[in-house]
Amino acid sequence: MVAWKNGLRVVLALMMIGLPALGAPSSEIRLALQEGGTAAWEAAAMQDLQLDAANGITLDIRAVADSKAGQVALQSGAVDVILSDFVWTSLQRHQGADFTFVPHSLAVGGLMAKGKVTGVADLKGATLAVAGGPVDKSYLILQAYYTAQTGRDLTEDATVDFGAPPLVNEQLAAGRADATLNFWHFNARAMVAGAVQVISVQDMLTALGVARTPPLLGWVFSESFAAQNAEAIRHYLDASFQTKLALLTDDALWDRIRPLMKADDDGLFIALRDAYRAGIVTSYTEADIEAARQTYGLLAKYGGADLTGTTPDLADGTFWAGYRK
Repeated sequence: MVAWKNGLRVVLALMMIGLPALGAPSSEIRLALQEGGTAAWEAAAMQDLQLDAANGITLDIRAVADSKAGQVALQSGAVDVILSDFVWTSLQRHQGADFTFVPHSLAVGGLMAKGKVTGVADLKGATLAVAGGPVDKSYLILQAYYTAQTGRDLTEDATVDFGAPPLVNEQLAAGRADATLNFWHFNARAMVAGAVQVISVQDMLTALGVARTPPLLGWVFSESFAAQNAEAIRHYLDASFQTKLALLTDDALWDRIRPLMKADDDGLFIALRDAYRAGIVTSYTEADIEAARQTYGLLAKYGGADLTGTTPDLADGTFWAGYRK
């Protein structure tokens, strides 16, 4: 009953500041979300609090297998909004597309280990398991940091194995890898299983001169869609930021979306919740864009044309100018 009343108070407060009332005409947003992905937690929380209805929108959630499937769905016009990163968005703009980006999540996660590796210098001669491929963003940031700290090349010093996130954690647990670089929610699971974080991606970037943590992931849509549906996309982004604020502070809300998290163990549930909160974006300003621009330069240097194409600079318009927070 208390949780229900808290949700109702949120909706009533939003209505009082001029948002559409429940039952007002809705604008549909076709949203692609990865099956089992953490962005689905926000969508579930938004609907639990009725913030979609309070903002006059209706979510048509389309499940996709992975991020690439979402990108294809956006490119084909099957959906209006996807979750992707600013690097992909910039590359698409360099290639003539009009996709644009509004922040959703910070670059979080880090280097995990058990025992042998206590600092990045210990990666020399070690086996490192990495989720994704050679142009994974966190892996490129680690390469840059390793070079800055040691003067050497990580790709020459360490044995690097790439694999799916669950397999990467299994490699560490079984002792087949000395350290891992995985997606943040798999890192949270590894910590519960006894691994420790050697250094976070955020601290690596700070050491490399990027003082502000960049919003790596964001909501991506086309400028043409935004021009034709300006009210709907702004209301969706309003609902997204309102939901993030609720997720930062409302423990009862997390209890209600817990079934999506696949966290039967209380320790894992708390670790996932707290790690998610650490990556929540609370602003969208020029400072966030500058942090992304600096990070893009690092990624272009170490990832090369395979990641950013032939143009090493963040494309103009990558971050949507039609919304700020």
